[in-house]
Amino acid sequence: MAAALVLVDAEGLDAVSTRRLANELGVSGPSLYNHVATKEELIDSVVDAVLGEVDTSMFARLGGDDRDWRAALAAWAESYRATLAAHPNIVPVVAQGPGRRPHALRIADGVFGGLVAAGWPRREATRVGALMRYFVTGSALGSFAGGFPDDATVYEANYSHLGQAHLLAARQQEINESAFAVGLGALLDGLELRYRAVTSGGDAPAQVP
Repeated sequence: MAAALVLVDAEGLDAVSTRRLANELGVSGPSLYNHVATKEELIDSVVDAVLGEVDTSMFARLGGDDRDWRAALAAWAESYRATLAAHPNIVPVVAQGPGRRPHALRIADGVFGGLVAAGWPRREATRVGALMRYFVTGSALGSFAGGFPDDATVYEANYSHLGQAHLLAARQQEINESAFAVGLGALLDGLELRYRAVTSGGDAPAQVP
């Protein structure tokens, strides 16, 4: 799994094959089938090994007097993003859903269970978990700032509002991290309002479907 992950990180998912991995390990190709049956199983195992690094322990503490779901979501989102950002080439597979991967299912179970224990209705907890996963996986998929050419002449003639865009690439880590922090804070602020609406004891306001 470690050797396969090195390939994925360096060259992407398409670089992984049982033949290529056997060459990297200095073994015969058929010997790998003692461990994995197919390339798909190999990729699933690599992805799940990475997801094993995501911390969900904060959700186990929710319930009873501890209903600080906001702090739990924030800590989990930061752990999740840091893990995916270290291995961005696996994000397309992660975005497809947990499948049968044990660690991926552990994450889903922990988030959902923690939110319900903190007072979120089950339907709402499902929505919140999905929303957070969209946000985190999207933020880890690529770099907004790094996508801008560092050549100022690209913007001069036709893009008058992008006069400083050539400076973005050099600051991509700072910009990506601050954008994630702003987005996470905004999401949590919105979820705070929704939580109050759906747990108010009466019918939820009309704007909360």
